[in-house]
Amino acid sequence: MRKLLIPAAAALAALSFQAQADTGKLLLTGGVSSIDGAAGGGLTPWAVIGSNASEGEWGLSAHASRLHTRDYGLTTYGVAAGWNERVEVSLARQDFDASPAIALNGIAPFGIQPGEHLKLDIFGAKLRVAGDAVLDSDSLMPQVAVGIEHKQLHPGSLGGVIDFLGAKRSGTDVYVSATKLLLGPGVLLNATLRNTQANENGLLGFGAAAPGRASRSWQAELSAAYLLRHDIAVGAEYRFKPNNLEALGRAAGLGSALHESDWKDVFIAWAPTHHLSFTLAWVDLGRVVPGITGSRRQSGAYAAAQVAF
Repeated sequence: MRKLLIPAAAALAALSFQAQADTGKLLLTGGVSSIDGAAGGGLTPWAVIGSNASEGEWGLSAHASRLHTRDYGLTTYGVAAGWNERVEVSLARQDFDASPAIALNGIAPFGIQPGEHLKLDIFGAKLRVAGDAVLDSDSLMPQVAVGIEHKQLHPGSLGGVIDFLGAKRSGTDVYVSATKLLLGPGVLLNATLRNTQANENGLLGFGAAAPGRASRSWQAELSAAYLLRHDIAVGAEYRFKPNNLEALGRAAGLGSALHESDWKDVFIAWAPTHHLSFTLAWVDLGRVVPGITGSRRQSGAYAAAQVAF
């Protein structure tokens, strides 16, 4: 797999509501790929099924994105398949540039190598269980889907840090999403409720040693998109995070050094054809392991591209 994509961030939104000539599915109503690979927004999955396939058809999509913040970089890429507007499966990889983590060698002999990257593999599956975003657009009924995301972390020389945190190297998120499409005003609203144990989406493992949080928790994720014209949309997302590690850091005398912030973004997306979409966004990841970055906010530009059939 080649590198090219991000978290967060708002890769999606372009919801052009023109009919697709060869399948009958409305243009880009399958959203784009989230950083975890599922169809939806850049930071969060939606209840939609990705690709351009409609009922009775198979569809495929591929995506890549890149986010660069003040101290970090995140590349994401992956593929997804959808069937019958009912089922979606996806594979994605996140490649996180964790170079600032070398400063942790000054705290303990972790053996972190210069320029280290954290890699996270994600397998996802989603099932639409109720509603139809397009056919139910004139009613209060949203489209509803349930999904899972199994994540496997490859920490490289940061393995000692993950062990120090008492975090596991794999974990599985489960979620339910509700997507409401308002065709008249050109508005899409989404709410996702995620049950997770992940630290920084899994890039710092899953759970924590006491007194950190080892148990799972429910976290909300919200998205909204507005269609400026048939091929351009703007929007925003907000993703709440569990902050499992901060209590452990405070007990170790590190203060808020391990605090985990919520993620958010604003974006603009353009769909020149029903096969291509491009997204630009400003993403704010908050303070990511602020103990090694001087508590600087990690915000920056995000770019993403998706091809779908």
